[in-house]
Amino acid sequence: MKPQRHREEIWLALEIGNSRLHWALFLRETLYSAWDTDYFPESVIQHLAECQTLDDLLLAISPPHQQSNFLTNTPPLCTFAPLPPCPLLLASVVPSQTAIWQSYPNIRVISLDQIPLTGVYPTLGIDRALALWGAAKTWGFPMLVIDAGTAVTFTAADANKCLVGGAILPGLGLQFATLGQKTGQLPLVEIQSFASLPSRFALNTTEAIQSGVIYTLIAGIKDFIEAWWQLFPDGNIAIKGGDRTLLLSYLQALYPEIAAHLIVEPNLIFWGMREIVMEHKE
Repeated sequence: MKPQRHREEIWLALEIGNSRLHWALFLRETLYSAWDTDYFPESVIQHLAECQTLDDLLLAISPPHQQSNFLTNTPPLCTFAPLPPCPLLLASVVPSQTAIWQSYPNIRVISLDQIPLTGVYPTLGIDRALALWGAAKTWGFPMLVIDAGTAVTFTAADANKCLVGGAILPGLGLQFATLGQKTGQLPLVEIQSFASLPSRFALNTTEAIQSGVIYTLIAGIKDFIEAWWQLFPDGNIAIKGGDRTLLLSYLQALYPEIAAHLIVEPNLIFWGMREIVMEHKE
């Protein structure tokens, strides 16, 4: 008879973001797979707790392309499924969604006081703190994390693991949406409609919006990075978030010497969650 894996060796991490759910499957401390989904209704969450095998659970919470990957590439994982329900580690910036997930029976919600950073203020987003902790534990302090998501955030800690602080501004999509929705004449510009840098001095309205948003955002990122290096000349910088690839391409075109120093890693929050698990492991 094959030995059964201990249920705590396989666990799920869930980050509830402003617009989507971000998932990761761990085998002990190894991140096996990561994917995104839309929010789930409460009825689906109740169903998850009743899944009898790990593969059933994964198929219920993953999009079709990820389901195919699980079915074809994870036989060793699904052979020794843990007893239901699978442990779930949760970090959320959306209180209403956090409340819905409390119905999952084997859940652990990470709070700010569980992250070993000093100088943290009470309203610091758990996502920012976890990403900073995960990046710094992986690549070292001092660390600045840039999150290029719905909002663009800067979060930094010094060599003593003390929060330096940061900043928050609207991300690319939010800036485009605000101009399109809150003005009478300006069109709604989709991020997917362009990949390369627009003309700085545009000759039509759409490109003028692209130019204004993109060049000022990239200039702001450059300014924060240069200010960071003035404080910590050897400080590390990591970038994550859904727009990270697009913003990195702009930085490479405009400021290649800065882009070359950026650590690009989409799973920083999951690295932070893994650190919490490892630090509290018996």
